[in-house]
Amino acid sequence: MTTPSSILSFGSDHGGLALRRGLIDALRAKGYAVLDRGTETEASCDYPDYAHAVGADVTAGRARFGILVCTTGIGISIAANKLPGIRAALVQSADAAGLSRRHNDANVLCFGAKYVDLPLALACVEAFLSAEFEGGRHCRRVDKMEPAR
Repeated sequence: MTTPSSILSFGSDHGGLALRRGLIDALRAKGYAVLDRGTETEASCDYPDYAHAVGADVTAGRARFGILVCTTGIGISIAANKLPGIRAALVQSADAAGLSRRHNDANVLCFGAKYVDLPLALACVEAFLSAEFEGGRHCRRVDKMEPAR
């Protein structure tokens, strides 16, 4: 049975379409459950729409983690980080992906398709998914990133 704690939500704009599709295919083949929030064509579209859809899946508990892709990864990570409860990390190495979970409790992983190919992105996703938040001194820092309530 698939539970939200084992589901990944994906989104990309037109610039991240091919990498997103490659990641989804590879991760489904490994047994991961996926919510695919689009886009479906190479027609120009707006990355914040996909950041918002994936962020909503994560904050509502429909997915444990999100993965977002645009051309550079910059715009989509900025858009995701505007959402309360989202800690999106733009990464270009498996080490950074793992550290984003262990130290920053990241819940969304972002890629720039211009800079990261499919094998590297898969290595980053595997490092991200296999890492756990370490807590401790990192809790204080992560708590400071959340808006005041």
